[in-house]
Amino acid sequence: MRPGLVSVTFRALPADDVLHLMRRAGLGCIEWGGDVHVPPGRIALAEAVGRRTREAGIDVTAYGSYYKLDASEHEGAPFAAVLDSAVALGATAIRVWAGSRTKAAADPEHVRRAAEDALRIADLAQAAGRVICLEYHPGTLTDSAGSARQLLGLAAHPAVFSLWQDPVGESPEECASGIRAVIARLHHVHVYYWWPDPSHRLVLADGEERWKGHLRLLAASARNLDLLLEFLPGDSPELLDGEAATLRRWLSEIGEPPPV
Repeated sequence: MRPGLVSVTFRALPADDVLHLMRRAGLGCIEWGGDVHVPPGRIALAEAVGRRTREAGIDVTAYGSYYKLDASEHEGAPFAAVLDSAVALGATAIRVWAGSRTKAAADPEHVRRAAEDALRIADLAQAAGRVICLEYHPGTLTDSAGSARQLLGLAAHPAVFSLWQDPVGESPEECASGIRAVIARLHHVHVYYWWPDPSHRLVLADGEERWKGHLRLLAASARNLDLLLEFLPGDSPELLDGEAATLRRWLSEIGEPPPV
């Protein structure tokens, strides 16, 4: 498992500054965000960011788009522009959002249409040699282990994968259930520690027992997963070196070999 970064952690910084911070922290992979650093449709920019990323010795884990199933296409934000940018960037995976409603608030038609949209864009991604990854996130159709499992079942496709992140406020048992629900299709993981709610962003070391439990379960899957740091306290670049060191220490202590 490789430590890396989600670029939205430092939305206010230029892409080159993000790469500089990553090299200093010894991080080898990144999910570039589609909101600020690589907006969809700006092909020349995507090509330039991808080239500079590779020149820095960093792999592009994914393109973090804000495409929402059963929403964005109707709102004039087509997946085609997202896919073109991912290809230009050199990202083989594209993060998409599982709709725009919680599972509890979604009617069966929204769930059906979201699954159909996932299958449609997965076909497009696969034809371009890419895959899509459903964000595991509150406010969407993947807001719990059960809802994520259901949508992945309805959108069963070789180019459909999932992300996972630590759901704020859930018990370790609930978190383990979420990991198990998506582990067979898990592409990469977002790593941060907020407790007891999203208004309290803490350094990773404060969540050591919790996160080591997650990492042991992920390591047991024997999957090659990228673990991408996200949302540092205060969005502080000065904390990145320490957070990266914490994550590497945990991987060493649970017996995970260092990345090659």
